[in-house]
Parts: sequence; structure tokens; C-alpha cells
Amino acid sequence: MTLGNLLSVPQILPALQATERWGVITELVDLLVAQSQIKPADRDAILAALRQREETMSTGIGFGIAIPHASSDRVEKVVAAFGRSPGGIEFDSLDNAPVKFVVLFVVPKDQFQTHLRTLASIAKFLNDRPTRDRLATATTAEEILEIFRG
Repeated sequence: MTLGNLLSVPQILPALQATERWGVITELVDLLVAQSQIKPADRDAILAALRQREETMSTGIGFGIAIPHASSDRVEKVVAAFGRSPGGIEFDSLDNAPVKFVVLFVVPKDQFQTHLRTLASIAKFLNDRPTRDRLATATTAEEILEIFRG
């Protein structure tokens, strides 16, 4: 499961408005609700699942990347959103560096292998410095999506 498969232009925010971790997670979940990827009635349950996962251990994996994720019985397929913070966000990351790229995804409950494969695929993709450099300089959601599909 690659980001190119999971994302569409409306699921990408080239400039996040939020300036802290929980605000970013809420902003991306609200984007998924607005795009009919998550039902409005399921918003709070999904936010709670993401918060529970995040409180276990920060999903800030280093290199300016955070991958908040959870499994939930409120989704029938993997849903994802991407946000970029030009200024960086404190995310309690492993390397203590501010986060610039946030990939949020939710996997249907009981799809453990899909969850692991999705997480590994995203982490491997964003671990590439030239990819991160291109994402940092892309100006539109369309350009960002092209990088994910490239």
C-alpha cells in the first residue's frame, strides 16, 4: 500500500494550519471527514484511537517525519491524509527534531498485516532524503501527489 495509491489531491495539505501535534492530527482527521473518507459520526472514535496510539509512543520517527496511525472498526478500507508544516511542529520525535511531514492513516481493525505493510512502506519512502527534499520544495498538492506516485 503506497502513498500514491492511498492519497488524492484533496487529501493533501501543503501548508498545515495547526502548530502542535494534537492540532495537526485533528486537522488531518477533519480533512478526511470533509472528503467523506471518515463518517462525521466516527470522527471522535477515530481521534480517540489515534490519541491512544500516540500516547503509547510518539509516531514522530525522526528526519522531520511523523506517521500517526491507528486501527479502527470505523473504517472499511485504509484511509490516509498528508500534511506539510513549513515551520515544523514539536511532535516529541525520536530525534527531537521538529516534524515537517505528517502522514496520518487509519486501517480497518483486524488487518494487522496491512497495518504493518502500510507503515513500513510509508517509512521507507520518506526515509529517502532526496524525496524529502522534493516534498519540501513542492508548491501544490498536485506536485506532492506526483512525488508520491513517482
